[in-house]
Amino acid sequence: MRPRRLLPAHASCLLTSLAAALPALVAAQGTSLSVSGNRAPITEVTLYPGVAAVQREARIDAQTRQLSFECLPASVDTQSLQITGDDGVRVGEIKTLMQARHMAAKDCTSPLDQQIRTLEDQLAAIEAEENAAKLVGDFLQGVSKPGDEVKVSPAQIASTSQALRQSSRDNSVRTHQIQRQKQDLLAQLQPLRQERDRTGSEQAQVMKVTVQLASARAANVRLNYQVRGPGWQPSYRAQLDTTKNQVHLERQAQVVQASGEDWSNVRLRLSTGQPTRSTQGAMPRPWVVDIAQPAPPAALAVPAPAPIARTGRPMAKMSAEAVMAPALPDLDVSSIDTAYTTQFVVPYKITVPSSSERITLTLGQENLATTLLTRTAPAAEEAAYLIATLQAPQGIWPAGPVTLFRDDALVGSGRLDFGNAQALAQGLSFGRDDQVVVRRLPAQSNTGSGGWTNSKTERTVVRSYSVENRHDQAIALQVLDAAPTSRNEQIKVQSQYSPQPGTTRWNAQNGMIAWEQNLDARATAQFQATHQIRFPENLPIEGLQ
Repeated sequence: MRPRRLLPAHASCLLTSLAAALPALVAAQGTSLSVSGNRAPITEVTLYPGVAAVQREARIDAQTRQLSFECLPASVDTQSLQITGDDGVRVGEIKTLMQARHMAAKDCTSPLDQQIRTLEDQLAAIEAEENAAKLVGDFLQGVSKPGDEVKVSPAQIASTSQALRQSSRDNSVRTHQIQRQKQDLLAQLQPLRQERDRTGSEQAQVMKVTVQLASARAANVRLNYQVRGPGWQPSYRAQLDTTKNQVHLERQAQVVQASGEDWSNVRLRLSTGQPTRSTQGAMPRPWVVDIAQPAPPAALAVPAPAPIARTGRPMAKMSAEAVMAPALPDLDVSSIDTAYTTQFVVPYKITVPSSSERITLTLGQENLATTLLTRTAPAAEEAAYLIATLQAPQGIWPAGPVTLFRDDALVGSGRLDFGNAQALAQGLSFGRDDQVVVRRLPAQSNTGSGGWTNSKTERTVVRSYSVENRHDQAIALQVLDAAPTSRNEQIKVQSQYSPQPGTTRWNAQNGMIAWEQNLDARATAQFQATHQIRFPENLPIEGLQ
């Protein structure tokens, strides 16, 4: 047996020091943390027209030196990536990696999977009921068939034919209901499955963002990025109370997104900003005034090349634009461009699935006083409409579609645009007023010669209208008509009216005539316009009626 060699005292002390320092060295090296889904949930979304700014948040400890955000949608704009943290968190190098979904983390499943599984479970339950109903139907059909042998005794079918008839009727109704429910579920499943196949196929990609960091203590780290595609559209509900001369205006927003990730229980802001547009306005071009140069002599005619047959493939420029521009939801957002950005904060947390499903949010409501009038344009249509004129309320009200109700009854839809002076003056139309009868009397016209030498042609047109108020109360009546206007100094127009209209430039339009007066209950008013048009005899004229 060989004697054990003893370590020198200094060597033993060295090993002891290394053993004591090992945990610290491991801690100094740090750990790597990969997060996705619930470990780095989406906490806040700011939604612009066609773009969404998304914020995710993850929790790290003091030993974390590398943090990876997994399963991000491929539509993430890499230039928009921002990493921030609590006080004391230092952020270093940021890397991005695009990879196929099936090659990424195990939990990188399509966000539509849960929705599809829920619907598939419901479909399975319905199909089980369908099979049970079929068995009952087959049983009742077998009982009702005549035969030599009695398959089931009368006591087994409630002892009466009435019970058999009722059972068959109930089963038929239930079978019909099952079929309806099954069709509805399949209609919901089909688009979800198609979207999942598109985003979850082997060709579908996800992004991984990895960041180097350091923190002396546990902290929160936030990842901010933008994705193209999601959007929102302002919409409104306007309810007119004719007894109070008041419009109850409800502000709404329609939200839709198919970014590839669900927004579950998030804080949502809606913004009228346009982050995808240029940040610099157009500059004026130089204005050069010079003597026009004589045109160069015409070149010899060269035979044009033979036309090239067009194919389904567009030009290269168009193809590049098509590749760069993602498919956006059909949203009317062009009208919400304003001078300054306005945000609407949803006061509660909301869930918006990545399924292109439209979600309507109520953002606020306001009662607006209104002035009611009955408008008619007899030359265009023998009908009268109830119009509510409104003053623009305080704040920013982006233009958008409006659903119109009159005394709790749906009358149709229109467009609300408080930023358009002409649209504001025109008011909101709340449907026809059938208690106001409009008649267009036969127009009179004649053509003759005039002037000292009979070198002038004169055309006279007389238009007459009548409006009857069959209401039990007076109405504010507005009658619109168009008068001829000349664009050539050789054409002279002279018009006479009975009664005299309030304006000949209604809504800042030349030649737009507006008669405005109160019309008593059960009363009738007459309106007449006489137009004389003079022009040279041999001058061809367009627009004569």
